[in-house]
Amino acid sequence: MMIEHLLKTAVRDIVDFPKPGIIFKDITPILKDPSLCDAILDAFMIRLQDLSIDVVAGIESRGFLFGLMLANKLGVPFVPIRKQGKLPAQTIQQSYALEYGYATMEIHADAFEPGSRVLIHDDLLATGGTVAAASELVKKLKGTIAGYCFIISLDFLNGKEQLLPYSEQLISLIGY
Repeated sequence: MMIEHLLKTAVRDIVDFPKPGIIFKDITPILKDPSLCDAILDAFMIRLQDLSIDVVAGIESRGFLFGLMLANKLGVPFVPIRKQGKLPAQTIQQSYALEYGYATMEIHADAFEPGSRVLIHDDLLATGGTVAAASELVKKLKGTIAGYCFIISLDFLNGKEQLLPYSEQLISLIGY
């Protein structure tokens, strides 16, 4: 069975979460199915085979779930990108706009060597603001964005447009 069908069957919609009018795409049912998790990793590996990747960076928190597994499968280090104040060593920061206000993300200042080719992973691409901020962190550390990978892309929100200036390599297993 194709990965797209398996994912669309497993992902559940939560209406009015986290606020009225939003339909949240919940990936937690995927996590109950080890064979589907393996199929997701296999699908990513096929799509990533032509990319040169030195590091996988996962965005807090759901980007850690498959990001670490991808890094292990690729045989490269995993780097967490976290909310402000969550990393213990010296960090660099990037603030970005939210619908109402701002947020700040951080990465360790020694997360990877300059010139590293970084794959940024998160579970879902929406408007692209968080992922663009993560991309800025990679640039500040003199890394190159090798590409992006997501389980889900909410294509109607046009998040891809924010990421194209950093890399045209964008993988999403399913789109809505």
